[in-house]
Amino acid sequence: MEQAQLSVATLAGGCFWCLEAAFEQLEGVVSVLPGYMGGHDPRPNYEAVCRGDTGHAEVVQLRFDPAIIDYETLLTAFFTIHDPTTLNRQGHDVGTQYRSAIYFHDEGQRATAEVLIARLNAEGIWSAPVVTEVTAATTFFQAEEYHHQYFRRNPNQGYCVAVVGPKAAKLRKAFADRLKAG
Repeated sequence: MEQAQLSVATLAGGCFWCLEAAFEQLEGVVSVLPGYMGGHDPRPNYEAVCRGDTGHAEVVQLRFDPAIIDYETLLTAFFTIHDPTTLNRQGHDVGTQYRSAIYFHDEGQRATAEVLIARLNAEGIWSAPVVTEVTAATTFFQAEEYHHQYFRRNPNQGYCVAVVGPKAAKLRKAFADRLKAG
């Protein structure tokens, strides 16, 4: 059996627990890892990132099969589950670590992101312009193990009930035809 050629996408849109819980539901997404990117600290950890000391954003790094789900569809899902018009903020999470960012891995991803953002702004979907930064991917720092599958392991935790669960549900509703079976 031939191994599928996988691609990588790295996205920041607030808390990585929310993004992980949403994206892992999509058919064609093989893995979703929480982590940090875009800062200056060569050894970031959760506490320092949360304090805003590292310059890093909370991100998820997706491995996906582009034969099943394309990059533009992933970005459309990304813009569906977070507010790309608030600078350095998602809900009550405030700081540059919660910024909206697309970290591109090649020029095709950069172009796709820029065209999609221009289209979304032209369509006037939101009352304010999209402030999502489009930046070249740098080193991905995988988050500590206790962040992996956080929502799946802690569905009744307060933040998960109030914030993560509704974002995952929003993706399920908007992308019902793109969900993994079972």
